[in-house]
Amino acid sequence: MKKIWFYVLLCIVSFLTAAASASGYADGRVMDFQTQRPLEGAIVTGNNEVIRTDANGMFMLKNATGKIGIRAYGHARGEVVLPAAPVKEPVNVYLRSFTPKALYLTHYGIGSRLLRESALNLAKETEINSLVIDVKGDRGVITYKSTIPLASEIGAQRLVIIKDIRGLIQSLKEKGIYTVARIVVFKDDLLGTARPDLAVRTQDGRVFRDRENLIWVDPSRRAVWDYNISIAVEAAQNGFDEIQFDYVRFPDKKGLRFGVPSTEENRVKYITGFLSEAYRRLTPYNVFVAADIFGYVSWNLDDTQIGQKIQNIAPCVDYLSLMLYPSGFQFGIPGYRNPVAHPYEIVSLSLKRARERAGIPAVRFRPWLQAFRDYAFDRRYFYGPEIRSQIKAAEEFGSNGWMLWNPRNVYKDDGLSREPLPRKYARLDGPKA
Repeated sequence: MKKIWFYVLLCIVSFLTAAASASGYADGRVMDFQTQRPLEGAIVTGNNEVIRTDANGMFMLKNATGKIGIRAYGHARGEVVLPAAPVKEPVNVYLRSFTPKALYLTHYGIGSRLLRESALNLAKETEINSLVIDVKGDRGVITYKSTIPLASEIGAQRLVIIKDIRGLIQSLKEKGIYTVARIVVFKDDLLGTARPDLAVRTQDGRVFRDRENLIWVDPSRRAVWDYNISIAVEAAQNGFDEIQFDYVRFPDKKGLRFGVPSTEENRVKYITGFLSEAYRRLTPYNVFVAADIFGYVSWNLDDTQIGQKIQNIAPCVDYLSLMLYPSGFQFGIPGYRNPVAHPYEIVSLSLKRARERAGIPAVRFRPWLQAFRDYAFDRRYFYGPEIRSQIKAAEEFGSNGWMLWNPRNVYKDDGLSREPLPRKYARLDGPKA
């Protein structure tokens, strides 16, 4: 037995030695630009290979050619173009820390010159430095010209508002804007209408429609996964910095029929399965991946009947985007039964509970915050003080920024810091280590 283990060990050593001496390998170190300290756990990709840096920020890719991508939590992503000849010198990579502070724009918002320019003016004048943009919205529409055949077949291309998506993203980058592609996954009226075989059903076999009269598609169906992941890959190819999956859950209604029994085990399995597969297929594009999560998932011990368990989702994405709108906490939280009167506490305590449950650092969270009028309690408006108190809670917690949600795409500077943030957020050169 000892001889066998010695032989196996010898093979491993020989393999590693051969890999290190191969003509295509590249090694280097990833460091924080401001502190010059190594970044442990930075994600390095090249030729579909993905590794993480060690405690000294070091990495080695076995078959690196062309370029390598690098990203790290709490930092901007970047890439290094490798020379055609074999790389002999270690590559030093410096990433700037970056904290997204975002506004959400629907496809109408980004397509409207008035609404788009209003958001960009806030980015010039305040701390806003990011936009979350609908790529596939709540009704399943893809608002730019897509190359995905199924998108045209099901009518998702009926309303092409953005004529040049790559040009738009490039222009936003030139303004220093971090771009997030929002993709609504399992609520898809167009796909469910065109492909009823993929739709969620009621117990009597009818196609299920939610309170908005919209169809959902079955999270257990691989065809649904493939369609949405294709959209995500296309968004990455078009230059988005981050892919954010929304409605990545089962419908919050009991008694529905799916391709598998609706047990907690199955629900969690298929939601995390989708996110894991999406993450794997997005790896070559060096984009961050995020998932929007119900606020109550921070507190509930089960999957909230929708397949979301924060400790299961955390390994499948880079960022957890909890939807911490006080209006969405219909039952309040312990000690705070009127959540709209306590926006700071809702955000702060929910984030702390989520971190305890997930066992990950605060920088892996970026919450959604409420910038719209309450609809569930006393109909109060959320003005500057309410918005600022939520921001304060997120920043004190240490999250990697925050995102403001207003479905009307109307935002004001009330509650925002008037000091614009630096626009150049990434650098891939610097003093030698």
